[in-house]
Amino acid sequence: MTEKKAGRSAGWNFDNSYARLPQTFFTEQPPTPARSPKLVILNEALAGSLGLNSDALKREDGVEALAGSQIPEGALPLAQAYAGHQFGYFTMLGDGRAVLLGEQVTPDGQRFDIQLKGAGRTPYSRRGDGRAALGPMLREYIISEAMHALGIPTTRSLAVVTTGENIIRETYLPGAVLTRVAASHIRVGTFQYAAKWGTKEELQALADYTLERHFAKPDEGENRYLFLLKEVIKRQAALIAKWQLVGFIHGVMNTDNMALSGETIDYGPCAFMDTFDPATVFSSIDEQGRYAYANQPYIAVWNLSRFAETLLPLLHDDQEQAVKAAEGALAGFAEQYTGEWLNGMRAKLGLFTEEEQDGSLVESLLKLMEKEKADYTNTFRALTLDKPQESAMFGTPEFTEWLGQWQARWDRQPQSKEESLQLMRQNNPAVIPRNHRVEAALDAAVTGDFSVLERLLDVLARPFAYTTDQEEYAALPAPSHYPYQTYCGT
Repeated sequence: MTEKKAGRSAGWNFDNSYARLPQTFFTEQPPTPARSPKLVILNEALAGSLGLNSDALKREDGVEALAGSQIPEGALPLAQAYAGHQFGYFTMLGDGRAVLLGEQVTPDGQRFDIQLKGAGRTPYSRRGDGRAALGPMLREYIISEAMHALGIPTTRSLAVVTTGENIIRETYLPGAVLTRVAASHIRVGTFQYAAKWGTKEELQALADYTLERHFAKPDEGENRYLFLLKEVIKRQAALIAKWQLVGFIHGVMNTDNMALSGETIDYGPCAFMDTFDPATVFSSIDEQGRYAYANQPYIAVWNLSRFAETLLPLLHDDQEQAVKAAEGALAGFAEQYTGEWLNGMRAKLGLFTEEEQDGSLVESLLKLMEKEKADYTNTFRALTLDKPQESAMFGTPEFTEWLGQWQARWDRQPQSKEESLQLMRQNNPAVIPRNHRVEAALDAAVTGDFSVLERLLDVLARPFAYTTDQEEYAALPAPSHYPYQTYCGT
């Protein structure tokens, strides 16, 4: 254990309920001290909501705690064990470069995991160095905070510190540690690990813990583990719908990257779509398009099916009855997802009421966007600003016809045009983390210039503001002959 202990001046208020689970689920593991930690960025608003003192976190002992060089009082560092299907193949995994310090209990009684990502080797590192580079850690900070501002459930980023050491990837890169804040880090893969290598009693302990931590009590007489499955399905249906509505592509929807809390987790090869194309893939290793934009709802069901399999021993003593119950729960995903997505699309188009043909109206627009290679976000932005002429589709006979259908749909609801446009402003972001903007911010930050990053974060914190200073961030990147790619394992 790292000997130096950080005091309570920062406001740390740790509990360690996960450490009270059977020890098969974790290994006590101190982070590796950083040689010369330096604070790069601190999320002061998030710190305040957690009950933390930003000034204390900026001091030397506060920065050392964020780097893993000191252990906050009350923390019990551990690395979590889990498994997962990675691109469809099952393997043993675990926190290979992350250490969970514990759970910060906020002044209002909420509980959040505090995890140091890039904190050194663990028993699950699989020959990795356990460290992380500055660029990818800042990338997670940018994207996770942008997702939060968009109203999408997500893990969040409290801080990034450099370690004063270089790490070796394709070249030498500055090392860094990200402090991740999450409702929890319980994954589908955590249950897969329990089902494969644990006992039924350990699996049940994990399920009971997950229920208590994240979900309301089931109705009296209801199977609590079937209730757990249904609630997880419900949250994932809502989450994936929100991804689709803003054009977000996760990139690696492996089962170890699906959090049962319903938060988006693990921002590796993720990005936001520019030109609308359902086949869009950003991950450099996803050559078959398994995790393409259009496939995300289907992969969610696949992952949830793996989760359901782990619960079979708890659903019913009779295997056939257990499978039947699981299949019944999984069958509900499609309707829940479609409902969430269609209601979200109605809001994006300023529709307060529901009509049977709304799905066709939305699909017609999306097909036109794909045909004309229109930008996804800016198409809805132009409609929200009541400037359809700024759309790449403007002037085509098909778009003219669609605009007429949309206007006729508006005419059939009691709300005014102004009310509809206001609804659209609340649901169509004026800005997203454009890939070229994110890369520019990261390139500047790695050279020591954080001004580009700071300005980008300020703009992304207000995605629905529609202010003039956001207009340049809505501009599309210059044409490129090369598809945008992101990478795992950095």
